[in-house]
Parts: sequence; C-alpha cells; structure tokens
Amino acid sequence: MASSAGKKRPMVRVSRTDSSSNLTDKDSKKPKMDSGDRQGESASLYSEEEEAAQRDPAKDVSLYKTACDGIRQLLQEIQDIRGSGRKDAAAEIAERKIQASMHFITLKKLNRLAHMRCKKARDTTHEHKQKVDSYHLQLQNLLYEVLHLQKEITKCLEFKSKDEEIELVDEAEFYKEAPEDISKPDVTQQDPHQLTLARLDWELEQRKRLAAKCKDYEDQKEEISQEIQTRRDQLDSLLPRLNTVLESTKPLQEALKMPFDEMRQQHRMAQFLPRPLYVLYVQSSAYQQACDPALTVTIEGDLDAAKSSGPSTSAALDVDSDSDDEEGTKEKSRRRRTISVDPTDRRGKVLHKHPLQVNITIKCKDGSSLALTFHYLLALQVVTVIVQLQPAAEAVTVSISGGDLLSPSSLLSCLFPGDHGNTTPNPANQFLLERASIEDFNECVKEVGKPYVWAQQLAGLQFLNTEEPPKPDTHLSSTHMEKTMKALKVRVRARLALVQQLASLERGSVPVNRECQHLFPTKITSRLTTWKSITYDDYIVLPYSQPVVDSGMVHETDNFYLAVVQRGSATLTAAVLLSPGYLTCPPVFSLNLNMGTDRTASSDENIRAMEHEVNVHYKELLVKGSHDQLLTNQLQRLLMCLDVYLETQSTSSATEGPSEFGREKICPRIVRGPSRCKPFVFNSQHGFFTQR
Repeated sequence: MASSAGKKRPMVRVSRTDSSSNLTDKDSKKPKMDSGDRQGESASLYSEEEEAAQRDPAKDVSLYKTACDGIRQLLQEIQDIRGSGRKDAAAEIAERKIQASMHFITLKKLNRLAHMRCKKARDTTHEHKQKVDSYHLQLQNLLYEVLHLQKEITKCLEFKSKDEEIELVDEAEFYKEAPEDISKPDVTQQDPHQLTLARLDWELEQRKRLAAKCKDYEDQKEEISQEIQTRRDQLDSLLPRLNTVLESTKPLQEALKMPFDEMRQQHRMAQFLPRPLYVLYVQSSAYQQACDPALTVTIEGDLDAAKSSGPSTSAALDVDSDSDDEEGTKEKSRRRRTISVDPTDRRGKVLHKHPLQVNITIKCKDGSSLALTFHYLLALQVVTVIVQLQPAAEAVTVSISGGDLLSPSSLLSCLFPGDHGNTTPNPANQFLLERASIEDFNECVKEVGKPYVWAQQLAGLQFLNTEEPPKPDTHLSSTHMEKTMKALKVRVRARLALVQQLASLERGSVPVNRECQHLFPTKITSRLTTWKSITYDDYIVLPYSQPVVDSGMVHETDNFYLAVVQRGSATLTAAVLLSPGYLTCPPVFSLNLNMGTDRTASSDENIRAMEHEVNVHYKELLVKGSHDQLLTNQLQRLLMCLDVYLETQSTSSATEGPSEFGREKICPRIVRGPSRCKPFVFNSQHGFFTQR
C-alpha cells in the first residue's frame, strides 16, 4: 500500500496542473517558476487555443465516449479483481488506477477544449449580433429619413398658392380675348408657369377695368340718391300741411267718435260676457287705467254665438241629470223637464266653454309678456286659464334641467300656496264629472285650461255654499286684482331668472350678482361639477333626504335636482327641492359628504349646521336687486361652507404631514361650544369666519 501511494503522487500533480499550461512531471517538481517558464506557459495556452480551433469536434466527442467507456471498463475490472482475492490484486488495481487517471486527464483536456470552443462561439455570436444591431440602427435611420422626406414631399404637393383661390378664365377664352402682349402665345403655350402668370396679368387688367366701371356706377348712384332726397324733401314739406288738415278734422272725429270704435266694440261684446268674465274684464280694465298702462285687456270670440247662447246658467241645466226612478211621480212633476243626452256627448256638454273669452297680456320690464286667456265653463261654472309665455330675446336660455319651468302647465303652478290648478275649486263639479265619466279633471286641463283659485277670485267667484250657484262679487275681484297681477309679474320674472341660473349651473358655473358679491369671500376653492334634474321617485329614496320627506314638504309637483360639489378627495352631494312657488318657498338642500365615509346631518353636527345655514338663513341672501338669484346664492354659500368645513377639519385632525386641504380662510376660532360648531358665518366687513 505504501508503494502504491508513492506511485500515485506524480499523477496527482499532473492532474492538478493549471488549464493554461501543459506541465510535465519534471516541471511540476520545480519549486519556483522563472520568467522564461511563464513565457512557455503563455505559449502553451495559445497553442492549446489553436489546437481547439484546429481539432475536429466530432473526433473529440468520439474520444470523450472512448475515455468514458475505458473508465467504466477499468472500474469494472478493479471491482472484479478485488472480488477475486488474489495476492497480486493490489498491483493490478494500482496499474488500472493509473490507466483510469490517464483517461481522466483526457476528459479534463477535452473539457478545456469544449470551454474554449464555447467561449469562442459566444464571442463570435456577440460580434455578429453587434454587427446586426449596427445594421438595424442604420436601417431605422434610413427609414426615418425616408419618412421625413415623404412628409416634406406631401407638404410640397399639398401647398396651395394664393392664385389658386382666384377663378381665372379658361385658356381658350384667355387666348381669344387677351391681347398678344399679355397672352404671348409663343411662350405661354410651351411653359405652364408663364401661362399662369399671363392669365393672372389678364385677370388684373380685367379687374382694373371693372373697378373703373364700378366707380362710374357709384357716381351715377350718388346723383340718383341726391335726386331722390330732393323729392323726399318736397314730400316732407307736405307733412305740416297734412297735419294742419288733420288737426282741423278733430272736431269732426270727436263728433263721430271715430277713435273710440274699438273701445265701443269691446264694450258691446262685454254685454254678452258671462257674469264672472264681465267682472274680470271690468276690474282688469280699471286696474289698467289706474295702475298699469302696459296691461292689455281684450275680448275675443264669436259674438253671434254668444248672442244666441242665452244666460250662462241655461247650459248647466242641459246636462243629463238622470233622475232617480225611486222618486215619486209628484216629485218628478215639480222638476223641470230635462233633455236626455247621449253619453258620448256628456263630456262635451260638461266642458262646454262660453263663446267669448277675456285675454289679458302682462308685459314685464325685460320685454317678456305673459298672455292669459280666461274661459268660463258654463256647466261647471268655473273660470279656467290658458297660459302662454313669450320671453324676451335676451332672456331665452337653453337649459336641460329647467326645460319644464317655462311650460304653460307648470309656469303658474302654486302662484299662491297650494294652488296647483289640477282640480276644480267648485265642490259641486265632482258629481257632474262623474256623470260625464271624467275621473280626474286633470285630464281636461289641456283642453279647457286650469281652474286656478286666483282666477276664480279675479272673476269674483268664491265657492262656499254648494247648494246654489255662486254669485260673482265685484269687491272680491277688486281686492285680489292688484295682488294677483303683481304675483304674476313676479312669477314670470323669477322663472326666467331661474332658467338662466339652471343653464349656468349645468355648465358648472355658479353666477353671483355684483350686489351679492360682498356676501362671499373672494376665493372659493370648492367647485360645482354636476347639476342635473332627478325625478320624484329618485328623490324620496335618497337616505339623506328622508328628514325632508318625513316632514311632508315634498310633493310630486315639485322640481328635484342633484348637485355634486368636489374639492380634492371630498365629494358633497346635495339633493335640492325646488317648489313651484320659487322665492315664496325657498329651495331646500339635503347634504351628504363623502370623505371615505358618508356624513349626513344625522351623523355629523356640522353637516346639519351647513344645511341650517343654507336652508334657514336664506333671507340674508335676498339682497336688493337680486331677489331672483336666491338659488345660486344658496349654492355659493354651500360652496363656502364646504371650504370652511374641509379646512377646519384638516386643522383639527391628528394626522401628521401636509394636509390635503390648505388653510385659506381666516377663522379666529376653529370650533366653539359643546357641539364643536365650525365658523360657517362670513364677516364681510373684516373678511373672517365666525360661528353664528
């Protein structure tokens, strides 16, 4: 065993030689390597690389397989020798180990050669890849240059010169009419550019001639105008003479009452008006002469039919009364005999209108006019109104959410509290409507108009006793005339202003009049992002509008809107209830603030305080000259309160770092009192916010 160990040592040294050298056993025994030996090692490395390049890889693979097979065979022989138990087994095993070590040296040699080939392949691949990348970059540069040239070519091709806008005469006409010193056929027929220049010169020459003709015609026009003016002066000189003649005929006109023909015709027609319309006509005419000259009162209709219709109460008796069969014959004899009416005609009989009508036109200061047509229903004995609004040209504003505010069906709704005009104010009419198979009088509104209570009062009607027909009262009409006319003007002005406000709100703008600017700070960061109309069903299901719904303030005839205000990550949603009696009944706001979680008046005292500021203290926003701007003023105050809420909220929070809502408002006291109320009241004189 000692001899075998002594034989293995030189083989170990040979197997551990560096891959960059090919040392022999004699060289490995040297203790130190001089410079000459290093040069020999370097030369050996380079020769091995050349050898790797020159050798056939296929033969190396075959040599690798042979070495592996040899190692397997030697290992098998060593195992067999050890199993045989022979005395000379150690020597044979040592010899075969040496042979196996030689095969390992061969494998190591092949491994180095394989690594060298792999490295060379990688280097070659990288070199070729760099060349491909360089060629690709050059190709992209060329493509970019081609694209640039194509764009420049397109610009040149699409270039339009100023002369292309001029309509020139065609070439045939040009050569025919233009003189040779301009046309130059010998040059222009061969050169298109010279042809275009020649045609432009000819166009310039023609325009100079036309300009000279135009100047001559203008001189002639001036002469004719002077002649016309001379004749006008002669005609104007006749005007004083004609005025003198007309002045001399005034006594004759007064004697013949010619200027009063129209008034006399109106008075003659008034005699055939039913009593309620007559009272309305007389009182409105008196109000026109005494208080409002711009008011127009006229009577229209079929005068001949009015003359033949007889008393206004006779039509009511023509309606089929359907006497009960249970009544005795004696009771029937006492009643007036009635004419049976076909059920298909009952509706027409009940809704029959008097042939004459009274038209009242109310003109507002902005040029808008409200036309009211008053009819009298003979059977129902009520006065109905048909409304038509003619807004001024500057007052016409397109608004999606406020489109129905100017419609005749809702324009005068709730002019006075509770007066919607959808039901007849005469309690006795219910029986007549049932006989005519009319379940709801609202179905007949488009046909006959709305029987507003104020219309009955203007006609002197007051339904207190249902047993006998009402008697028109002149004093009742005169008492309500002035108040109603003023209310009508206020309603028209308010509705037109409201439509303009809604149009601005739909665009995200909150208009504030100059008279109201002192009510708000100069800078308000919160902005209105959405304004849209919603239905009654949408409003009543909102969680934060339930207190308003439970209070009984919500009706289906009201208008409902939804406003969304944003500042940063905070979103404030306001459900707005707008009554038909806008200004008389201010808008009501219900708020919901979302800052990660929803905050409403029921969960946050300050949200309740914001609603209180907007809904309760609205009279502070009714500045003289801007009463019609209440809605936008309330919304502007809401934006201001939201700024104060967010800025004071960020101040009182315990989070570290910069706040999302910077402190822009001056607030001496952030909160006050047990409820920790925020300063929502703006002091315009000193420019800071305080608590109420």
